Amino acid sequence: MIPREILKKVRRIEITTRGLVNQVFSGEYHSVFKGRGINFAEVREYHYGDDIRSIDWNVTARTGTPHVKLFEEERELTVMLLFDVSASGDFGSRERTKGDLAVEVCSLLAFSAIQNNDKVGLIIFSDRVEKFVPPRKGRRHVLRVLREMLYHEPQGRETNLSVALEYLMHVMRRRAVVFVVSDFISPSFDRVLAVAGRRHDVVALRIRDRRERRLPPIGLIELEDAETGARVLVNTSNRDFRSAFRRMRGANKERLERTLRRSKVDLVDLTPGRPYVDPLMRFFKDRASRV
Repeated sequence: MIPREILKKVRRIEITTRGLVNQVFSGEYHSVFKGRGINFAEVREYHYGDDIRSIDWNVTARTGTPHVKLFEEERELTVMLLFDVSASGDFGSRERTKGDLAVEVCSLLAFSAIQNNDKVGLIIFSDRVEKFVPPRKGRRHVLRVLREMLYHEPQGRETNLSVALEYLMHVMRRRAVVFVVSDFISPSFDRVLAVAGRRHDVVALRIRDRRERRLPPIGLIELEDAETGARVLVNTSNRDFRSAFRRMRGANKERLERTLRRSKVDLVDLTPGRPYVDPLMRFFKDRASRV
C-alpha cells in the first residue's frame, strides 16, 4: 500500500504542474515536436492548383477522372522520461534537492504530453535500469508515473547514462521524444548518445545545484562524493583552490555540451531554488522557431 504522504505529494505535484500546463504551456508543447511521420488521409478529385505529383494514377485510371492523394501529419507522439535516481540527486543547498526538481519537471512534461493526447513512458535509472513503465495515454497512467518516481527506492548509487540509453533503444523501436533528466555526472556516453540521437528526438535536462558550480569561502570543509562515498578535506578560503574548482567545473561543462552538440541533442539547464518555467519556455520557443 502506498503511504499517505506519497499520495499527498502526488496530489500536490499534480495540482501544481497541471496548472502550469493549462496556464503557460498550452500550445507551446504542441507546436514544438513533430509527429512520427505523414499518414495517408483520403483520395479526392483533382482541383486546379493541386500538386500533380500527388495524383493517384490507379484511382484516376479506374474512374477516368484525375484524383489526388491527401496526407496529414501524424501528431501522436511517444514521450519517454529517463529519470536519474542516483545518489547525487539527493544534494540540495536550499530547501529543494535536485531530485525534487527532477520529479516536478518530469510531471510537467508528462501532463503536457497527455493534454496533447500523446503517450508517456518512464525509465528510472542509476548505474543500472531500475524500472521501466511502458508508454500509455491518460491521466491515470501519468499519476502512476508520478507515483513511481516518488515511491521508488534506488538500488544503485552511481550514474551510467550509457546503460539507460542502450535500454531505451532496446525497448523503443519507433521514434520517440526522449527527455533525459539528470545531472549528467556519468562515465563517457558519447557513442551510445550519438546512436540514440539519430534514432530519437533527445533533449537533455541538466539539473545542477548552484553550490556544484561555485564554492563559498568558508574555510576548511569535508566534501563527500554522494555516488562513490569518497571524502576529501579542502580549504575553501584558498583562492587558488576555488579557481581550480571553477576551472574543473567549466571543463566538465564544456565537455558535456560538446558531446550534446555532436549528437544534435538540445540542452536545458535547471537549478533547484530557481524558477524552471522560464528556461523551459525559452527552449520551447527556440525549438519552435527552428522547427
